[in-house]
Amino acid sequence: MLILPSWLIVSAREKPRRGWGVRVVGSQIADLAPNQTLRERYPEDEIWEAAGDVLSPGFVDAHTHLYGILAHGIPLDKAPSGFMPFLDEFWWPQVENRLDRDMICAATDYNCYAMARSGITSFYDCEEAPNALPGILTAQAAVVRSHGLRGILSFEATQRLGEANGQLGLAENADFAASAREQGGLVSGMMCFHTTFTCDAGFIRRAYDLADRLGVKVHSHCSEGTYEPAYALDHFGKRPVAYYETLGVLGERSLLSQCVQIDAAEIELLAQRKASATHMPLSNCEVGGGIAPAQALVDAGVTLGLGTDGYITDFFEVMRGAFLIHKANQLNPQVMPAGLVWYLATEGGARALGLENVGRLAPGWQADMVLFKADLPTPLEEHNLYDQALLYCHQTDVTGTVVAGKTLMRAGQVEGADADALRAHSREAADRLWRGKP
Repeated sequence: MLILPSWLIVSAREKPRRGWGVRVVGSQIADLAPNQTLRERYPEDEIWEAAGDVLSPGFVDAHTHLYGILAHGIPLDKAPSGFMPFLDEFWWPQVENRLDRDMICAATDYNCYAMARSGITSFYDCEEAPNALPGILTAQAAVVRSHGLRGILSFEATQRLGEANGQLGLAENADFAASAREQGGLVSGMMCFHTTFTCDAGFIRRAYDLADRLGVKVHSHCSEGTYEPAYALDHFGKRPVAYYETLGVLGERSLLSQCVQIDAAEIELLAQRKASATHMPLSNCEVGGGIAPAQALVDAGVTLGLGTDGYITDFFEVMRGAFLIHKANQLNPQVMPAGLVWYLATEGGARALGLENVGRLAPGWQADMVLFKADLPTPLEEHNLYDQALLYCHQTDVTGTVVAGKTLMRAGQVEGADADALRAHSREAADRLWRGKP
């Protein structure tokens, strides 16, 4: 198949190419060239005419909680007064402890539709639903596979409800990662534990030992607010990243999300140990955690991706947040330029997750792509496309989504999806969650 847009983004580290397209064979990009050249080279190929559209590598949501959509609008007597009250008084008792398998699958079903609709082609999801163990990842994976997205699934193991439940969480990750690898395809697993303040040293080492045996990464939240650094200093005499180094676990397998309240020494340590990180600009604002030092992480050489955190699925909004928030915070309009943000939303996120040949449109790379219209009142040009599209486009401008060469959405319609039914099922699950009903 030939896809022939008006603009092609090969990699956000390169200038966009006017009038170029791609040839897709199977799951991969086979060729890229000017549109007319492709027509002449492959006259028998199916043609996807995309005049007026921009073709980009698909967006990578490098950190989400798909079940989080069910908490949007939940009744609250009062807003939490800080990060730990947010967890202690709201998120743990009213959301995560109430989740069951049907709720999670309903949220996953709707979110997979929403991701395809907004051009997200790959994602990493963390489930924490201690009362849905065991088997929740297998159930969730069946839903993800039915949508054709590239997904990495994990369970956020924690000792906060006791040792037995914590070990069930670690086993959930290990068993699913092994079975997903054996099954093959677009869905895979990752090891995951929560934080230094909900998991002890032995538990953290156990997670890394299991990951080493399985050859997968290990995810943990890190310093999402001021609470964890203070806790680590009080209990271990070190900040969280240095504590992981002391445990002997910090390294290339480490994937640390949030990284809001980390200091310069921790950033340098992440870079030295070749750990990866993910940045959630919008949700960090919602929980009052602060603003992560994203530009400093990039400057230090830390592999960084962008995530929604299960908050707002429209990835244009996430990119816009990353583009604007840091400029205001640092009083510097030169930080986090549009091309860098676009890179973090695509290849940067793929690299952070350990996905191979994902995140750029080049021969031999996976045909994970998003098409969107940028019908703006001023011209798109080579020098301004990233800025223009990032600032003024929305998920409603997405016209096509392709994963591993398979078309998931065309002409703005997700193929085979009943959006009304998916939304209704999600609302039903949310209603049960809000009321605390089984």
